[in-house]
Amino acid sequence: MSSEKQPRRLSCAPYFDALWFCYSPVHQMQQYYRVGVLDNCSQKWSALFDCLTLKTKRSSEVEEILETREKAKPHLWSFRTPEEAASHWRELFDHLEEE
Repeated sequence: MSSEKQPRRLSCAPYFDALWFCYSPVHQMQQYYRVGVLDNCSQKWSALFDCLTLKTKRSSEVEEILETREKAKPHLWSFRTPEEAASHWRELFDHLEEE
């Protein structure tokens, strides 16, 4: 086994599937019911175009771009400081300790 990290394999199929579903009557009716307008699917087009653009780059560039994007995403558990979390916890559940 090699100690080198294997390069990620970038697939654009999920983006194409999402775009395909975006134009389906099911999705369009959901959007119309929830938001009141039909979806123009521009975000799905952008995601697919972005993926296809990444496919034209060298694998080292792609790896670097993907790592940068992952680091830019906020982590699920980093939204509150410990003090904020403790305060929120007390606000929600402090009444249970009184019993």
